Amino acid sequence: MASICVYCASSELIDPSYVALAGDVGTRLAAGGHSLVSGGGRVSMMGAVARAARVGGAHTVGVIPQHLLGYEVGDTDADELIVVNTMRERKQLMDERSDAFIALPGGIGTFEELFEVWTARSLGMHAKPVLVLDPDDFYAPLWRYLDELIGRGFIRPSALDSLWRVKSVADAFALIEGVD
Repeated sequence: MASICVYCASSELIDPSYVALAGDVGTRLAAGGHSLVSGGGRVSMMGAVARAARVGGAHTVGVIPQHLLGYEVGDTDADELIVVNTMRERKQLMDERSDAFIALPGGIGTFEELFEVWTARSLGMHAKPVLVLDPDDFYAPLWRYLDELIGRGFIRPSALDSLWRVKSVADAFALIEGVD
């Protein structure tokens, strides 16, 4: 049983299939007896993963900066909604409260969170699984760019090896559950 941090979009302008994907992750998370750590919003993918996790009986923790409460509309149904002052505090608490990290499709906030936790893993600052769930190749352009950066000597191949990219919810949880 792990505490799993899910990074994902809060935009309501995205294709509904991404919201459904987040719901599938929440459902599977709960079915595995895991708890959820999220960014504390109740809209779009962020809300879908939390609602599905709760429906399945999972404990949910949302961490949201005070400034974003008006934008994301805080997940007041969370078992714990922690309001912090800054994005840095948010990420630190999410990191501390999590045993594994899954990035779903998202925008710049998702990318920032993913890159920070992946960098820390690649530097040996933690050994928690970090994975990208990419069923429709949303992240394919990023992977091509990362491969190019390896070729140019800017990224060590071992750093990319420390970030897992999977195609299905089942594959994501198989990796996480095989690690815990």
